[in-house]
Amino acid sequence: MRILITGGAGFIGSHLCDRYLAEGHEVIAMDNLSTGSTDNIVHLAGHPRFSFVKHNVTNYIYVAGPLDMVLHLASLPSPVDYLNYPIQTLKVGALGTHNSLGLALAKQAKFLLASTSEVYGDPLVHPQDESYWGNVNPVGPRGVYDESKRFAEALTMAYHRYHHVDTRIVRIFNTYGPRMRADDGRVVPNFICQALRGEPLTVYEDGSRTRSFGYVDDLVEGIVRLMATDVEGPVNLGNPVELTILEFAQLTLKVTGSASEIVFVHPTDERTRDDPKQRCPDISKAKAALGWEPRVPVEEGLRKTADYFRVKLGLV
Repeated sequence: MRILITGGAGFIGSHLCDRYLAEGHEVIAMDNLSTGSTDNIVHLAGHPRFSFVKHNVTNYIYVAGPLDMVLHLASLPSPVDYLNYPIQTLKVGALGTHNSLGLALAKQAKFLLASTSEVYGDPLVHPQDESYWGNVNPVGPRGVYDESKRFAEALTMAYHRYHHVDTRIVRIFNTYGPRMRADDGRVVPNFICQALRGEPLTVYEDGSRTRSFGYVDDLVEGIVRLMATDVEGPVNLGNPVELTILEFAQLTLKVTGSASEIVFVHPTDERTRDDPKQRCPDISKAKAALGWEPRVPVEEGLRKTADYFRVKLGLV
């Protein structure tokens, strides 16, 4: 197949490039490098079935020749990014999704929208399944990301119903692994980098908020399986093993062997406003429809991620 991956130089997108190339397909990675990096795909330079196009998907997308699949992962998913670039975040969710869907329609290609567990907001239902409509503050600072993805889902289903585009929607829960950015503001790189540098691990409030951490290889496997099925509507992909942030900090110290202390902070900026108190996916649909569930234990995945950051930070 010939596959376009928007956000292909990003954390998850670059791993998808690797997977589809390993399966023998031709892959075009498209990225404007605002949050992605050519470091994530430099090992693919010169690959006969790989090409990179620097382009902002909020502008019209042109790709010569046929396409079998369009996987739309371009996004600004970290709090640092969507708080600093709120309008760009909304534009990539709206215009970027519109342009990507238009390309899929023109090429008669399968389309995947990489959505997010953030569509559930600060959930009043736990764990969250795909039928839950969410509890989102549309005018809060996080709303630019949450609503960009909710709109993108609505637009994807409109193209499916009106234009009969063959669409898939994956709701991605907290995912971690090699190629995350050290400065992206999310808890995994924050804790690992603090631990490796011997700095205190900063836990917001009392650390009782929960998250469910899935390793990137498991997510990629789920996306590949989803694209090979006829599943309609959103599918949760995430790890149903729920940890408090304090437990995750303690596990990070164990994995890294760090002597760092844990300190509790009360941030005064907008970063934690409307922050979900708990998050855990119901993956019943993925299990039944895809035969999928995560295989990589959190501790094993954390070790691999810490090894990556040791190299990235020049500590080995």
